[in-house]
Amino acid sequence: MKIYKLTAFDATGEKLLDETLQAAGDEEAKAQGTQLLQEKGLLDQTHRCTSPAGKLVLFHR
Repeated sequence: MKIYKLTAFDATGEKLLDETLQAAGDEEAKAQGTQLLQEKGLLDQTHRCTSPAGKLVLFHR
């Protein structure tokens, strides 16, 4: 399992979410991140999920 980093921000740049996810691959991490953002009502906020290699697997501005 790989460790991914999921963060969400408000318009001022304040962090609203700072979570780590464990997933087997990028697609699984993207699905987990999207689900978590939806559960917390943050899907429309600026967010990103990065892989252990620094690759963006999920991004919304």
